[in-house]
Amino acid sequence: MQYTIEKEIPGRIRVKLIGPVPQEDLGALEAVLDACPDICSSRVYPRTGSIAFTHEPGEATRLRALKWLCDIDRDSIDAAREGHSLSTSAQSHRLLLDIAWLAGTYFLRRWFLPTPLSYIWNILMFIPYARMAARSLGKAQVDVPVLDAAAIAMSFVQGDPKTAGETMFLLQLGETMEDYTEARSESALIDALLDVADTANLVEGNTEMQVAVSDLRQGDLIAVRTGMPIVVDGIIESGIAMVNQASLTGEPLAIERTVGDDVFAGTSVEDGEIFVRCKSAPGESRLRSIVSLVKNAELYQSERQKRREQLAARIVPWNFLLAGVVALTTRSLTRTAAALMVDYSCGLRLTGSIAVLSAMSQSARAGFTVKGSKYFDAVCDADTIIFDKTGTLTEATPHVAKVLGSKGWPQREVLRVAACLEEHFPHPVARAVVNAAASKNLEHREMHGDVEYLVAHGIVSTIEGKRAVIGSEHFVVEDEHVTITARQKARVERELEGLSPLYLAVDGKLVGIIGIEDPLKAGVASAVDDLRKLGFSRIVMLTGDNERTAERIAAAAGLTEFRANQLPEDKHAFIDELKAQGCNVIMVGDGVNDAPALAQADVGIAMGQGTAVAKEVADITLSDGDLSSIVQLVKLSRALSARMDRSFAQVIGLNSAFMAAGITGVVTPQTSSLLHNATTIALSLDASRPFKLQ
Repeated sequence: MQYTIEKEIPGRIRVKLIGPVPQEDLGALEAVLDACPDICSSRVYPRTGSIAFTHEPGEATRLRALKWLCDIDRDSIDAAREGHSLSTSAQSHRLLLDIAWLAGTYFLRRWFLPTPLSYIWNILMFIPYARMAARSLGKAQVDVPVLDAAAIAMSFVQGDPKTAGETMFLLQLGETMEDYTEARSESALIDALLDVADTANLVEGNTEMQVAVSDLRQGDLIAVRTGMPIVVDGIIESGIAMVNQASLTGEPLAIERTVGDDVFAGTSVEDGEIFVRCKSAPGESRLRSIVSLVKNAELYQSERQKRREQLAARIVPWNFLLAGVVALTTRSLTRTAAALMVDYSCGLRLTGSIAVLSAMSQSARAGFTVKGSKYFDAVCDADTIIFDKTGTLTEATPHVAKVLGSKGWPQREVLRVAACLEEHFPHPVARAVVNAAASKNLEHREMHGDVEYLVAHGIVSTIEGKRAVIGSEHFVVEDEHVTITARQKARVERELEGLSPLYLAVDGKLVGIIGIEDPLKAGVASAVDDLRKLGFSRIVMLTGDNERTAERIAAAAGLTEFRANQLPEDKHAFIDELKAQGCNVIMVGDGVNDAPALAQADVGIAMGQGTAVAKEVADITLSDGDLSSIVQLVKLSRALSARMDRSFAQVIGLNSAFMAAGITGVVTPQTSSLLHNATTIALSLDASRPFKLQ
């Protein structure tokens, strides 16, 4: 078995395998690990492909344990499966085994071990707790490990090793259940994210087709162009591109990648075109990206969640102060221990993180991927929402409705040249032009020279040595200084009314205009109305289209506020203006031109069919184009906030009651600890329930 050591401390090693562990191999692999005489305990994390194990002290034992791991192969897994009744068991079965082992060994020691040996055994069991407490105190931290160690030590001071053993048993049982509950929530999130569809452009000979990532195989060749995601780990066979690797390295600036360079799943092409040969199974690459997202979710904690966890940490010293007061007033070590046996930290941390994981899992199944709890918070607090038009409010698959040619430029030639320029870009309008040319069997590939894409403006290239540009009226007429006559303007208004015009100029002369029909998506007006009912005070559409087209779409969507002829910097400035007014802003977009605005908003939402650059800077991604998902997102964010508020009150209230009961002698400290752990687990399970959205 191939692995790398991921983390190591004396007596404990965590290794990373080359891929995930198949569910059918899980039980058998655990059996093989348990059979090693040098491995004391082990845990397999199948989704992330990791194994953590403890071993007997000593370098020789460490080396034997690692060699045992290295020698595990397919034959040993298959042999273990034949004699292992739990080879296909789920993690819940492993939980039952862990609990049975903890309970069984505890009661056997309590019933049959002589008192002197029991005392020695419990002291040995206490050593790890003492070490953790010492590490915390060495960092000037008074936290839960210090509380636990103090409570156990108090039983030894009273000369009661059985109570100390009972306390440690309850702590171990609670920790096992809590680990399982959190792992189950994390696995549910990973499963949900794996179900989110992803596609790639597969190249076979001279044919290029869009396929699901799951259909790709090692050795396949895919094309990746400006604004598109890299969905596999691979090596570049041809082309050159600027690749954004922020999701892997945290570096915000794109880096140049060309022939022979490695590229990785989860990154995106900001500019250029590359053809990538798949190096590994795409499923493994995708899983790695998802696991990375889940692990990094903690970096995007909401302020609410951070404040509650910080409060939990600040309460711990007050536990000690309370214990001191109880000791002075009651002179009872038992009641003093009760003040140390119950803490708020575990409950507050666990219920909050599990509620967030549950919300992220449910959101993924509903069609939107959220990077962390801070974005649920931002959506919950938002009062203003901004929509881009093309591909967001309108269909992601617009089509060419009409083509106008000029003298010497028939309609077919206008469409052919336009498709030649647009074929390298994934924007919906570009796809519409290319598809229209393909439907008329117009050959257009590689007619041009180098292509330059100017974000939110248009495309510049050369055709037979002549400068060719295609884009908006603002770009072609104002920036490129192409003359458009009054007669041509009148023709556009007459024949392309209600359509979005795309202007084509060659050698400084306007040669054609393409009318793009971009119908409103089904359900947009209903979604806008629902958002208004949810309390959004301003709902605005921003578009680079002209005033007339923008007015028509806004009216159909039920919007009363819109801005036309918007460049990326205009959208960014508008959001700046809103935030300066005290608005909490959501921005929804899909293109490269929306990226600055998505990054500037309090929360950016990218459409699933949009560019990878938009998804990279966005905080939330919709897997489809259904705006009703945003309505559900708002409801889910508010439901999460309400659940966290309720869990907070329950944790504080219940644990305060258990602590009071222990201090007053109504229950023993061990009973209050049992109640504390039991309710923590119960509240965590409650926090993991699906949210009911009205």
